[in-house]
Amino acid sequence: MNSSPYAQLNALAAPSDWRALFGWPRVRTVAIVCALFTLLFSFGWDAQLWQLVARVYGVGLALLLVFGLFEQWPRRLPTWMARWALQVAAVGATVPLAFFVAFLLSTAAGAPPFWKTARLEGFMTFTFLGMLVAPWTALAALLRHREAKVEKQAIDFALERSEMARQALDARMRLLTAQAQPHFLFNTLANVQALVEAGSPRAPKLLESLTSYLRAAVPRLDGAANTLGQELELVRAYLELMQMRMPDRLAFALHVDAGVQLLSCPPMTLLTLVENAVQHGIDPSEEGGRIDVRAERLEDGRCRLSVVDTGVGLQASGSGLGTGLVALRERLLWAYGGSATLELSEVTPHGVNATIEFSEAT
Repeated sequence: MNSSPYAQLNALAAPSDWRALFGWPRVRTVAIVCALFTLLFSFGWDAQLWQLVARVYGVGLALLLVFGLFEQWPRRLPTWMARWALQVAAVGATVPLAFFVAFLLSTAAGAPPFWKTARLEGFMTFTFLGMLVAPWTALAALLRHREAKVEKQAIDFALERSEMARQALDARMRLLTAQAQPHFLFNTLANVQALVEAGSPRAPKLLESLTSYLRAAVPRLDGAANTLGQELELVRAYLELMQMRMPDRLAFALHVDAGVQLLSCPPMTLLTLVENAVQHGIDPSEEGGRIDVRAERLEDGRCRLSVVDTGVGLQASGSGLGTGLVALRERLLWAYGGSATLELSEVTPHGVNATIEFSEAT
């Protein structure tokens, strides 16, 4: 890639919209330069001041038109010609022509041509200073345009990169959720199968409850985000199913603070904790146990989700972070960054407390 300043100017001085011709930055620059010229020549000016103002600002307007004209035309240039160079050269060539017309129009009727009078010196002075200042002003404007366009491209690139990162995050979240869905569904179906094979009279009722549960749950599992209210509904339905499978070995309760139901969370966040408590805490215990699910708002504005079971505990089950909890921790990392935590702790005399904390601002 050719990254020389001339090549960058050639690329960035491409034809643009005609509406940009009289954009405020350009008009302001021309007005300031013309004001400086007027101030410079006002000292010792014998004629009326409005003539000087009209002459200088008329030439400034002509140069602005020429600068914009060669920014748009011709549409295609030979490969050896840079548009920025054409614009600067055109502005420089227009200076003597514009002052010639200005001096010609300001000559009184019947008076000799200005080039045959002392006014020729004034024309030469105006032309010399104009050719000295105008091309450099045009070049400075082109460089400023290049800087503004590079800055805009950098901002656009940053926005595009941010959008790509967001899409990658969303895809990763969906992948992790998709990995958790079969894990949950197959485990639940295995529980139903075990009950059917045992010939339990509760099997038809359990299968009916499972069908109703899946009808409500499956459409939500594909979502990029759930609310805690939806998660709590799924948790309650799941625990009711598990309680039907082992009515004498499982008790549960949900404790929910007001307002937390509307908070967002990744799909199956709370459900994964509850499923883990049933499979690794209550199921291996001969006497079963109790599961308490809590969703509470803390004083610092964070939200805490906890699932406490009185099952066999971490050491007896031999499971620290199982597959489901490992995937859940990764989903939390992608969704909340480092602001979310997942912790497991022993409960006395036996059991496990699984706790998630995250900021509701996310």
